[in-house]
Order: sequence, then structure tokens, then C-alpha cells
Amino acid sequence: MRVSKQNLNRSLKKEIENTFIQLIADLNNESKVKEFMGDFLTPAEMETFAKRLAIAYWLKKGRSYANIRENLKVSSATIATVQNMMVNTGFQKGLKEVEADEWANLWEQKIKKFVGK
Repeated sequence: MRVSKQNLNRSLKKEIENTFIQLIADLNNESKVKEFMGDFLTPAEMETFAKRLAIAYWLKKGRSYANIRENLKVSSATIATVQNMMVNTGFQKGLKEVEADEWANLWEQKIKKFVGK
């Protein structure tokens, strides 16, 4: 993904970034987000962002670079870049959301087994 080397006016940049962030926040369910992202991002962009999240998730779960490289078909440099990003608070909050979803799904399955549904 290439970005122009010409700098935008700072206030315009802030305005368009805020508009984008607000749009994502307003897409308040999975189907809306999936539809928007599927139309907005190229398949390569979607794969890049999804792999970035998967790398972080697997690193947090203790998987090795070799395992991640082999399974996600990414370079060690990409894994290292993501690992460096993981110290940022926004990234950590995102991972906590993923883990909370994982935990909720696990307990949902256990409860369904228990009640026989």
C-alpha cells in the first residue's frame, strides 16, 4: 500500500482521519463492518491487516517466529515489526478485545453443552 510523499495540510489530515475513525465506530455490528471493509479495502489490504492481528495474537499466545512464519507465510521482519507495535496501548486494547471474544465464545460453547442445546 503506497502513500503519497506529498504532505497533506495538517488540519485536513486530522479531519479526514477523524471522519474515517468515526465511520468505523458507527458501524456497530459485524455484518456492517464486514460489508464496508470488503468493499473499501483491496483483498491484499484485508489480508495484510488480518495477518497483522493474527501475528500479534499468536505472539501473545507464545507461538514461535518459525511457527508464525510457516503458518501465515510472513517474514521474520514482519513478525518483528508487529511485535514492536504490540507495546502500544491501542494495540493492547485491541488484543484484549480479541481475547474477550475468545473467552466469551468458549464459555458460550460450554454453557450450550451443559444445557444440552
